[in-house]
Amino acid sequence: MRALPVRYVFAGALLLLAAACGPSRQAVRSAEDALYADTALDAAVSASTRTPANVARDRYRHPKETLAFFGVDPRDTVVEIWPGGGWYTEILAPLIGTSGAYYAAAMPNQLRALREKIAADPATYANVRIASFPADTTNPTVPNGSADVVLTFRNVHNWMGSENRAPIAEVAFREMYAMLRPGGTLGVVEHRLPDSGTAERETRSGYMRVATVRRLAEAAGFRFVAASEINANPRDTADHPNGVWSLPPTYRGGDADRARFAAIGESDRMTLRFIKPR
Repeated sequence: MRALPVRYVFAGALLLLAAACGPSRQAVRSAEDALYADTALDAAVSASTRTPANVARDRYRHPKETLAFFGVDPRDTVVEIWPGGGWYTEILAPLIGTSGAYYAAAMPNQLRALREKIAADPATYANVRIASFPADTTNPTVPNGSADVVLTFRNVHNWMGSENRAPIAEVAFREMYAMLRPGGTLGVVEHRLPDSGTAERETRSGYMRVATVRRLAEAAGFRFVAASEINANPRDTADHPNGVWSLPPTYRGGDADRARFAAIGESDRMTLRFIKPR
């Protein structure tokens, strides 16, 4: 049998030595990054600056598990679309701090409550960047290709249009795609309508079919990565007289069947992760 050249023997010996010495430097870095992100998430979710009423909803919204599923790292540039009154801002702002960048992106007339929150506690929210979404020509926007993660919580149904509102869902997904860097993540949490539901119910109930959300995302160029049942609620049948707003915290029906809706809790939700291909 012919002997191997010395250079091949030497290379093979190096590979064997590397295997014997344990995990690669890349693997060690990945483990360290995961521990760093996990510790930071714990601290942000348990921060004393959070509103007690918001903390009480963690049992329905599972913020740590949700953000971990989306792979949020404190050093990321993170964009939250339509943050409302800032439920997730209370977690994301201290999580990101000055290590990365956090954008709250919404239409200017939607940002009053969030601006009041920021003004009341500038020490916690000093680094929050405000951007317009959908983009307009008079206000700051998220630069294209700048975000590592874009998150939207329970907003897609608002983009589907109604009697008084034109649909913006396709525009919204295209803009989210544009602001992400290649390889970046889109995380979507949305009230879930069973697959047997109709398109008409999606425009009036507040619930969406998983297939519809995937279609919108994939039409914009996203690739579906994974789904999680973190925010599932099997008690929610998604067929209430006032749609998702029958449930807490809205209770649109007032005292009618309030105890029953309280027992159901917040809605059944899909949790979907997409990626912008490289």
